[in-house]
Amino acid sequence: MMEQVLHAGLMATHMDGIWRGVLIAGPSGSGKSDLAIRLLGAGFSLVADDRTLIWVSGGILFGRAPDPLQGMIEVRGQGVFGNQATRRECRIVLMARQGTSERWPMPEYETFLGLQIPRLTLSLLEESAVARLNHALWHLGRGAEGAYLGGPASRTSHRSAGDSR
Repeated sequence: MMEQVLHAGLMATHMDGIWRGVLIAGPSGSGKSDLAIRLLGAGFSLVADDRTLIWVSGGILFGRAPDPLQGMIEVRGQGVFGNQATRRECRIVLMARQGTSERWPMPEYETFLGLQIPRLTLSLLEESAVARLNHALWHLGRGAEGAYLGGPASRTSHRSAGDSR
C-alpha cells in the first residue's frame, strides 16, 4: 500500500451517515491548528494535526495521524495537548487551503496518490472559516468524485446579486 505524509491537518464530521474528512493545508503559522480548535468547538473530531498520513483503499482517499501524533493537537503559545474528540482515521473528501478566494472561483481540485478531491481556498483565520468549511463539505465534499459537476453548486447561478449588472 502506497502512503504519503502531508504537512496538513485532518478534521472529520459525521454527515449523511458517514465520517467525512477535510485536509487543512497552509504554511506554518497560517492558522491550521487555530481552525482545527474552532472546528472542535463546532462538533468536528480531530484526526490529525500538522502531519497527516494518507493512503488509498478501494478507490477512496483516507488519512490518519502518524502514530506518535495520534490524538495530539498544538495550541500555539500553550503547547501540545491530547484531545478527547478524536477519530483514528477517516475518508478525505475535501481540502481547505490557506489563501485568498475569489468571489466566483473556478472549481479547484487537488490530486493525492492519483485521486482528485475538491479544494477550497479560504483564509483560515477568518471568523467565517468554520461556516464556510461546513458549507463546502455539504456541497462539495458529499461526493468527492465529481462534486462540482453534479452537486447543488452546479445548479446555482453565477450572476452577481449585488449592484453591478
